Amino acid sequence: MNKSSKKSIRPKQSQQRPGQQDRLEPVSETYPVLYPQGRLQGKVAIITGGDSGIGKAVSLLFAAEGADILIAYLNETEDARQTQKEVISLGRKCVLVKGDLGKELHCKKVVEKAKSAFGQIDILVNNAALHWEEKDIRDIDTAQLMRTFHSDFFSYFWMCKHTIPYLKKNGCIINTASVVAYRGSPKLLDYAAAKGAVISFTRSLADNLVEKGIRVNAVAPGPVWTPLIASTFSKKDVSTFGSDAPMKRAGMPNEIAPSFLFLACEDSGFISGQVLHPNGGEVING
Repeated sequence: MNKSSKKSIRPKQSQQRPGQQDRLEPVSETYPVLYPQGRLQGKVAIITGGDSGIGKAVSLLFAAEGADILIAYLNETEDARQTQKEVISLGRKCVLVKGDLGKELHCKKVVEKAKSAFGQIDILVNNAALHWEEKDIRDIDTAQLMRTFHSDFFSYFWMCKHTIPYLKKNGCIINTASVVAYRGSPKLLDYAAAKGAVISFTRSLADNLVEKGIRVNAVAPGPVWTPLIASTFSKKDVSTFGSDAPMKRAGMPNEIAPSFLFLACEDSGFISGQVLHPNGGEVING
């Protein structure tokens, strides 16, 4: 944009360096924004994979901050019902929708259920994911590759596609990526590739929606102790999981959830197209 085409967004003014706060027009706002009733009071959030792990921690934290929750999950009904019970105990409503988010029609069903149950949608958290460990690319057949992308990327695309028409200004989307999207993983080739797609999609969608006032960001966790870990890796690998992180341990889901809360509330109102990295201290320059 050249200088002559720039739109004036505040009165023209000049001061002697370094300037005075009380002479600025409009005033430069510095007082902390406080939320006595919760940072997400009156909001409705869809959280995929909200039954356990990071998704459960995000569901509970959002509920504690005033949001009603719809949890979309694959087949872990016992975990989902327990999470629902805990959300309700925090004084919020919680709706469960079971099914495969790797199918577009089900994604559309989830969104329509949220709209009919709550009358609005303010926040979409795409978090559901699956992965399988394979040491050799020749052992990753097309069926597994497609299942990984359907679960870990296509579902994100479809959930956004069907949610965006209901999001109003100040609505937001938060996608769960992974540290492996940046540094790769020799045993999770298809998963790392899908998470890389999530990063590019997040940045592109953020730019696409910026004029509508809808923010799109991502969180890229490092090693986190969740049921998916225990159900994916060998007993030996599970026993040492996270020990290669700079902090020498895996994170807990409730250490990751605050990143989602920050991106969901007005505290991050000037942030879009970005990625937060709660990964135990690994510097990945992304």
